[in-house]
Amino acid sequence: MATPGPPLMESPGKALRAGVGPHVLELSVWLAPVVFYFVLPGHLVLGSQLFISALFALSLDLVLGYAGIVSLGHAAFFGAGAYTAGLLAVHGWGEPISGLLAAALVAALLGLLTSPLLVRGESLTRLMVTLAVGFVVHEAANRASSITGGTDGLSGVVISPLLGVFAFDLVGRTAFVYAVTVTLVCLLCVRQVVRSPFGLSLRGIRDNERRMPAIGAPVQRRLTLALVISAALAGVAGGLSAQTTAFVGLEAASFERSASVLVMLILGGTGHLYGAFVGTFAYMLLREAFSDVHAAYWPFWVGLSVALIGLFAPGGVLGWVRTLVGRASPHSAPERGRAA
Repeated sequence: MATPGPPLMESPGKALRAGVGPHVLELSVWLAPVVFYFVLPGHLVLGSQLFISALFALSLDLVLGYAGIVSLGHAAFFGAGAYTAGLLAVHGWGEPISGLLAAALVAALLGLLTSPLLVRGESLTRLMVTLAVGFVVHEAANRASSITGGTDGLSGVVISPLLGVFAFDLVGRTAFVYAVTVTLVCLLCVRQVVRSPFGLSLRGIRDNERRMPAIGAPVQRRLTLALVISAALAGVAGGLSAQTTAFVGLEAASFERSASVLVMLILGGTGHLYGAFVGTFAYMLLREAFSDVHAAYWPFWVGLSVALIGLFAPGGVLGWVRTLVGRASPHSAPERGRAA
């Protein structure tokens, strides 16, 4: 009997694409808050909002990048979480962690109640229904001004010290560490979800929804569960925003927030897990850069940048980087040939 030979050495290009890239991204995401904390100590409030926005974009990526549900009303879940945490604090329950759990629960319940509308139909139907849900939640918050504060916003949000020890200061140290910790914990949970058989089934539904029932996959139930998880994550992001800023405005559930988080995700790349972080940081950098050029017309330049990325890098920044890495590898072409 012939003895098996030594394992074939993996090609440098394949190793780079499969190992180095993801590890570099993951290491960058975990090191970024440490660098931010020590290099930019005067901008910790901005840093906490960056990571909260990244968490919100990550929640959208779960349904858009992995399940294929395009949403223009995802701010409904963000706003539900923000108002839940804010109202609890206004009425005397300012403990942050339990308030955050309540925000996730209310947003998940909203996702479950609206899921029969959001997971049925074709892409265009889902898009319009998500938009309608977002408008309904926004207008409900506006009409219930005696509860939410309406256009004036919900003020008087007082958050108790974190773990009973760390008070939320004006510099933003506690808020930054709190927001970063919650965001990274949620990132770990989402990574486990997308790497599980459930996550693989979501990719299958995204690629070909009509064939998945043939292998016994309950499409509607999988999409509903994905939507509920995504809504809970968006609610956590909203709760974090309310707790770290001590204010909730109508903007939390606005169409503008839904659109901006979609732009962030497109910039970074959908379905890449870390695209939410790359896209959020890229969006904030573009906004700050173009605001310095002309404060009134920065949305025009950001929109132009997104249009150019859509034309020349449809996979976003991460998709473009992976394409460059593949082209730079001398073994990329033979590997594609063997795979074909």
